Amino acid sequence: MKKEFAVIGLGRFGGSICRALSEEGMEVMAIDNDEDRVNEFANIASHAVVGDTTDEAVLKSLGIRNFDHVIVAIGENIQASILTTLILKDLGVKNITVKAQNDYHEKVLAKIGADKIVHPERDMGRRIAHNIISNNVLDYLELSDEHSIVEIVANKKLAGNTLINLDIRANYGINIVAIKRNKDIIVSPQAEEAIELNDILIVIGADSDIDRFERKVLDV
Repeated sequence: MKKEFAVIGLGRFGGSICRALSEEGMEVMAIDNDEDRVNEFANIASHAVVGDTTDEAVLKSLGIRNFDHVIVAIGENIQASILTTLILKDLGVKNITVKAQNDYHEKVLAKIGADKIVHPERDMGRRIAHNIISNNVLDYLELSDEHSIVEIVANKKLAGNTLINLDIRANYGINIVAIKRNKDIIVSPQAEEAIELNDILIVIGADSDIDRFERKVLDV
């Protein structure tokens, strides 16, 4: 089943996450109190809604607690961001990622139970979207518009296979350049190297090939 996401706040940051999630084929509800912004995302997100998310009744009416992940990307209004996050926690939303404006804002968000706090100046929207789609993806770094390096946790499908058995380069066009195993790092692993459960694979390649690998092997 596709994961369902809600993005609250459709400024530059929230908008980039909304677009990236939609491009990945996810179900996305885009929410903002600005009708013009909502209209802009009407053909991008699965649903686009005008609403004041500091009103608990509004969030309840949207069925917000049924979403797998809610991203609070409210712009300059720190009070609205905090209140929205608090309501989401009270309603029992499973995963909440919140954009912090500054360190003080981050401390408050941590105290009220935000699951993940991000700073837009440090984390790009596409990177965050990629991370929250898959529990197996630890980190995502864009090298260019079309190529990236990704850290992927080896699951049961990968464990026990050698690199030569998987033939990842031939099958997916990507390369495993290193394997992190506990405190050790295996750089340029040999073809006979067997992958162990929870190894961290450092993969490099084209975004489209990495996405194909994730869908096939990680059940994204």
